This record gives sequence, structure tokens and C-alpha cells, in this order.
Amino acid sequence: MPEDYYQMLGVSKDASLQEIKKAYRKLAIKYHPDKNPGNKEAEEKFKQISDAYQVLSDEEKRAAYDRYGHAAFQAGGMGGPSGAAGGGMGGFRDASDVFREFFGSMGGGMGGFESFFGGMGGGSYEEHSDPNEPQRGSDLRMELSITLEEAARGVEKTIRYSRLAVCKTCGGFGTTDKSSKKTCPTCKGSGHVMTSSGFMRFSQTCPKCGGKGYVIEKPCQTCGGTGLVKEKAETVIKIPAGVYTGSRLRKSGAGNAGENGGEAGDLYVVIEVLENDVFERDGDDLRFDMPIKFTLAALGGSVEVKTLTGKVSLKIPAGTQTGTVFRLKGHGMPKLRGGGNGDEYVKVHVEVPKNMTSEQKSKLEDFAKACGDDANKEPSFFSRAKKFFS
Repeated sequence: MPEDYYQMLGVSKDASLQEIKKAYRKLAIKYHPDKNPGNKEAEEKFKQISDAYQVLSDEEKRAAYDRYGHAAFQAGGMGGPSGAAGGGMGGFRDASDVFREFFGSMGGGMGGFESFFGGMGGGSYEEHSDPNEPQRGSDLRMELSITLEEAARGVEKTIRYSRLAVCKTCGGFGTTDKSSKKTCPTCKGSGHVMTSSGFMRFSQTCPKCGGKGYVIEKPCQTCGGTGLVKEKAETVIKIPAGVYTGSRLRKSGAGNAGENGGEAGDLYVVIEVLENDVFERDGDDLRFDMPIKFTLAALGGSVEVKTLTGKVSLKIPAGTQTGTVFRLKGHGMPKLRGGGNGDEYVKVHVEVPKNMTSEQKSKLEDFAKACGDDANKEPSFFSRAKKFFS
């Protein structure tokens, strides 16, 4: 006995026409001979599901099949198997003709598979679903600037933005009369039509439905048939400590609403950490240039140094030179994925005194002489210092 047509398509006996079309679409793509070259089993399966679709998509044939089964289409009945002659209801068309008609007359016979699935161009066929099937909403992206201090400690921010929300008038369906939303008659629900130019064939967006695969005869007056309206939204986003410029945070369900009751998309927030007047960020580390007095560099001592969490004491050894870098372990940025903090690196610059009094200058000259640097000889310590730090 031939396999039951309903089982062949994987649908129930009370399946709607849209469910039957959706099932055939998936199977036809899977078993098309051009996708399974040389596979006789796939070719036979393709013919069988095309026969099943021809019967179950036709109201009169389906009624006869439900009553008499396959006997309704045997010789002397309503037609023969795929491609065979028959009577009554006109017989069965070739499987490739069924495929071509279903997908909007975009190709020709078995060899038209590449036209549907983009073989030579590297593209792919886009399967369009039932026009009433829920569709997920699109994602949104926005940028948010924060200070280095906020990035260091983590912060919560209230985000205000615009998004598409479900139209309250039609409930997101696009029309208050659901029967007016139908599969596009031009592209048969594919969203694309084929055009020819000489020997070349091109796929383009269907001009009737704009690529959606469906048309609405009586669109909602509030949303114009889109099912969505623009609204102002607000949400709170938690920014973890240690984020850096380019970090992307996701707020699930805060994007545009979906069509036909589909789930909303997500909101992606891309972080920009603003430049700081004091610190320069280097990954998880911080770098800080700090001037120190000439006397402190020469004699040594300690000085208070800025960090993101306050001030700490830094010991300066005697004879410290300009350009010396000191490391403050653990005083950098928190590591985003845990594991403590980076470090802070302090680079010192020795300040040469300016506008000295006569007494100060005299004492500095005495110091220079004590070091073996005669101020009257070139280059003296004082002149070398001025030249070096100018």
C-alpha cells in the first residue's frame, strides 16, 4: 500500500492549508533532485511529496482522498500517479511543475534548483514562513559613555531610547480582520520574484509585498498594517566593574517587538570609557605621570600619589631620576572576568626650580661646587640641569 499522504508530509489529518504548505516547502527543498544529484531515492521521495501536496492542497481532491484513499486516484478514477494519465479530476502534474508553481514560478523544471537556492552566486534561498506565524523582533544597538571611575567600580545606568512596540489596536497582527492577511499572490509567500534579462535570471524583492511574503487587504489604521508602533522605552542596565571601550552588554527582550506575537529582540549597549585627565588606561593597568620636587628627588622621602580609590604613600629613594617608574600593585582597574586588579604605574618627572631668590641660587651654587661642578665652568651642573629639563 502507498504511504499515507498526511504521514508523507508529516501533518495531521486536520492540518490547515498553511500547515500543509509549510510541510511541503521544507520537504521539497530537502529532497529536490538538484540538491541530491544521482540519488534515485531522493528523486522518488520528491515525486511522492509533490503528489501528496497536489492532493492535500486541493479542496476537492483532498475530500475525495479522505473518503476513498489512494483508490480515488487510480486508473479509471480521478487520475494516476505522478505524471500518469487519469480521468475525473485531471490527473497529476509533473513534480517539477508543482515545485515551480509553489515557489512563485521562479525557475524551470528540475534544473531550476540553482535559481532558487543561489548555487552560482553563493547565496541561499530564504524560506518564508506562514504570514501569520510569530516572527522575532529585531535587535537594537546603542552606545553609552561612562567615566573611568564608573568603569572601575561598576555602575547602574538608566537607558532611555525608542523602540517598536506591539500595536494595541490590532495586537500586533497588522489588521483587526485576521482573514484579510493572506499569502502574497505575486510571490506565493516567498518574498522574491525572478526576472530575466537575456540568458540571465535575477531574484529581486517582491514589489507587491515588499519581501514579507504576505499582503493585508484591510490594514490597521493605527500602525498602517505593520503591527508595530514606535514608543519611548526605559530600562536599567548593570555595568560590571572593569568594562572597557567596546564592551557589549545585552538586555534580553528590550529590543523591537516581534510580529504576530513573536518574542522581542534584544538591546545591545556598547560601552565607551571616556579618557581621564589624570590616568591613562593600559588594559587593566593605569599609568600616571607625577612631578616631584628637585629636593625630594635628590634627598629622597615619600609623597602621596593619586589612585582611583584615594591616595596612597609612595617612597621616593634618594637620587631618583626623571623617567623612573614606580609600581603600585593592585591599584589598577578591576579585571572584568575576576582575578583581582591590575597595577598602577607612576612615572616621575623631576621639577627644576624656577625664579629662585638670590639666597636659593647661592646655596644651589655652593651645592654644585661641593659636587665638583663649578658654576663658572661650562657645562655646570646648574646649566646642565636647566638644559635637561627645559
